[in-house]
Amino acid sequence: MKKSEQKVFALKYRPDNFKELIGQDLMVQTITNSIIHNKLPNAYLLTGIRGVGKTTTARLIAKAINCKKNFIKGEKCETETHCHCKEINDSKHLDVLEMDAASKTGIDDVRELIESSKYNPTSANYKIYIIDEVHMLSKQAFNGLLKTLEEPPPHLKFIFATTEVKKIPVTILSRCQRFDLHRVPIKILLENLKKISEIEKCKISENALKLIAKASEGSVRDSLSLLNRAFVSQHFLEKEIDESFIRKMLGIANRSKILEFLKLVFKGDQKNSIAQLRVMINEGLEVSNFLNDLLEIIYFIQQKKSLGSFDTDLYISEHESQIIDEITKEVTVSTLILFWQFILKGLDEINLVSNPILSLEMLVIKLLHLKDMPSYDQLIKENSSGAIEDLTLETKDQQKILNEESKPSKISKEQIKSIVQTKPEIMTMESTETNGEIINSFHELIKIASKKKEIELKYDLEKNVNLIKFSVGKIDIAFNMNLSKNFVKNLSEKLFEWTKKRWVITLAKGPGEKTIAEKEFIKNKEMLDNEKKGDLYKKFKKIFPDSDLINITKKN
Repeated sequence: MKKSEQKVFALKYRPDNFKELIGQDLMVQTITNSIIHNKLPNAYLLTGIRGVGKTTTARLIAKAINCKKNFIKGEKCETETHCHCKEINDSKHLDVLEMDAASKTGIDDVRELIESSKYNPTSANYKIYIIDEVHMLSKQAFNGLLKTLEEPPPHLKFIFATTEVKKIPVTILSRCQRFDLHRVPIKILLENLKKISEIEKCKISENALKLIAKASEGSVRDSLSLLNRAFVSQHFLEKEIDESFIRKMLGIANRSKILEFLKLVFKGDQKNSIAQLRVMINEGLEVSNFLNDLLEIIYFIQQKKSLGSFDTDLYISEHESQIIDEITKEVTVSTLILFWQFILKGLDEINLVSNPILSLEMLVIKLLHLKDMPSYDQLIKENSSGAIEDLTLETKDQQKILNEESKPSKISKEQIKSIVQTKPEIMTMESTETNGEIINSFHELIKIASKKKEIELKYDLEKNVNLIKFSVGKIDIAFNMNLSKNFVKNLSEKLFEWTKKRWVITLAKGPGEKTIAEKEFIKNKEMLDNEKKGDLYKKFKKIFPDSDLINITKKN
């Protein structure tokens, strides 16, 4: 009895029958029905996250099909001379072999298993192989199992358990009956924790148990391990374990404090929000837990804003609900989406810096400036009526020089002025006297780009530029998505460098001429078509029927 009391809760309260297996009712019903009607598959595949009962379910199946009593109805066989259930529980049964695929991954291990499977069970009805973390078997080991798995001896059953079902070959999956064990809901975990706390006479508040249930993320084993940890602490403290103790133990901030902090962030109050954050850090806040709590609250706010209410397993106090209502009135959905994206990004970046607290504070400063950013809809409305205006301001002197050099006509609303075009600089007497290249046509521009070995610029000019109008000092180009990101900026800089004069480059929505490459293609095609109509080509074709005219080169 003393030994059992020394067991950790996860082992001490492991289910002994299907009724004690919590949160998996549908799976339990399916398995028990198949056992009652003797419709047993060759192999079971149990999949789910850690701590939801995969290995426990495997043992329960082994006991149910080997027990001398009616295990499904709860009859026990301890009174029998040979108790299968007790030996399976203790992993001592000769016919029920538990194997860890993480340590036995090779084909040799599987060969040994297949050889031993040929022999009949010593005392049980079935010989059962329980293979945990089966996804870790090698490819050769999986292939070695295929034939035995499809046509096993009548006395043999396989039970596989895995947390990563996607790593198992499809050929194996198709030979198994798959059961997905789901995350256990927080309410069911809470009820289980209450029951165990009463049995163990552990003084712990309901709110503390709720925090443990939430922190376990649907895993029964994790919830029992955390309760065990709190229970050990209670023996030393000799007082009731409350919510604040569990928050410190897990590094979780108080939700009311997080809401108040978030309220300050949405208001843009940098001083007070950073001060509030540092208070929570001093209380033992764990960065990743805090960011996950922020995401959860943002989700609540979004639900409240979009649906008028929110559904959650966790209890939310009236005070917390009031703060959520206040925040909901102040923020837009687009702001919430931005916060969500930035916090997710922050979760990835917190470990890039040796001190994650620094990353957290910098993330909060980013969030403080997000609310004032214009929304996507606002930007579209501003730009849909006319041109996309340059975001930089030009001085009067700069604008005067532009007007004098290029004398551009009034730009239509259809034109798009590039926001990356280089700002004009005030021309000095020294620069105007310096001689530069003279470019009088678009073809001359391409030749100079080739001469100066500006390969990327030359490629764009030939392949992607649909010219609308070319004049000295000003080039109008039709907008083309294939243009390089910095095309306008590069062209503007190079023209100034080559000609010593400022050029105006504009992008317009209207259609332009075909590109130089397209013109060359059309010209070559016409020449080919004309030559193919000639007598020389026809005579050549008669002699060499499989030949074709591909290209024509003119001699200089």
